[in-house]
Amino acid sequence: MTSHLIALKDFSKPQLASLVDRALALKKDALAGRRHLNLAGRTISMLFDKPSTRTRVSFEAAMYGLGGQVIHMTSRESQLTRGEPLKDTARVLARYVDAIVVRTFGQYVVEELARYSKVPVINALTDLYHPCQVLSDIMTVVENKGELEGLKIVWLGDGNNMANSWVEAASVFGFPLTLACPEGYEPDADVLQQAQASAEKPIVLLHDPVEAVRDADVLNVDVWASMGQEDEQNKRLDIFQSFQLNTDLLGMADNNAIVLHCLPAHRGEEITDEVLEGPQSVAFDQAENKMHIHKAILEHFIK
Repeated sequence: MTSHLIALKDFSKPQLASLVDRALALKKDALAGRRHLNLAGRTISMLFDKPSTRTRVSFEAAMYGLGGQVIHMTSRESQLTRGEPLKDTARVLARYVDAIVVRTFGQYVVEELARYSKVPVINALTDLYHPCQVLSDIMTVVENKGELEGLKIVWLGDGNNMANSWVEAASVFGFPLTLACPEGYEPDADVLQQAQASAEKPIVLLHDPVEAVRDADVLNVDVWASMGQEDEQNKRLDIFQSFQLNTDLLGMADNNAIVLHCLPAHRGEEITDEVLEGPQSVAFDQAENKMHIHKAILEHFIK
C-alpha cells in the first residue's frame, strides 16, 4: 500500500477492502467496550482550510480513541498565509508529527505535501476527491448489504468530489455504478474516463434521475452546491430540482434500498426531510462510520 492516502485509484481492491474490514472490526470492538491504544504516544497534525464538523471531530475522536494526540490548525494559523512554500511546511511538520491530515481546496496541495513529507499525508477532502468519506460510505453499504457485488449503486446529483471518489471506488472495487447528474454538472471528465477504462463493471453516466434510480439498492446524494460554490446556489436550485431524492423518486428504487448522505444535508433541496428521517436512511450510521474508518486509516498508515 502506498505511504499516503491521496486518491482511491492509488490502491488495489484488497488494500481498500482491508481498511473497510478493519473499520468494521474496530466498530464491533467499540460497541463491546474494547479499546485499542496502539497509537499511544503518536501525534497527527490536522491542517484544515475548509470548515468541518464530521470530518474534524471523527478524525480527532479516532486518533484520541487510539491513544494518540491531535494538533489542529487552519491555514490562517500557519505560515502558509504568509507565503511559506508547501514543501517547507511538509518537511517541517514531518519532523514533529506522525501523519498530516489535510482538508483543503486544491488537489495540488495534498499532492505537494505528500511529495515532500516523510510521514503519511491523508486527504480529508479536496475539491477533486473525498476518499476517506467514500470509504466510510462503502463500509456502510457492506454493513447493511453484506457485499458490494450484485448491488445497483446510484449517485444522484452534482458530479462533485464525492462523485469523483465514488467513480474511483467503483473502478477499484469492481462494482457497477450509475451516476445521474444534470448536463454540465458531471464528474471530472478525466477521472471518469480513466475509471471507465480500467473498470470491471460498467460505470454509467445518465442525465435522467428516474432512469438511474429504478431498482437501485443504494442511493447516494450530497448537497447541490459545495463549499466555494455558494454564489451558484440559486441557479443550482432550479437546475437540480428534478434530482431531489423524495418519496416519489425513492419509490422507484428497490423496496429495501438504503439512502446515504454524507451530511450536512440541505433538507428540502437534494433530499426531503421525510426521506432523510425515514427507515431507509442510514445517513447517521454513515456519519458514525467515519470515525471507525478513520481509525483504520490512521492505524494502518502510522508506522
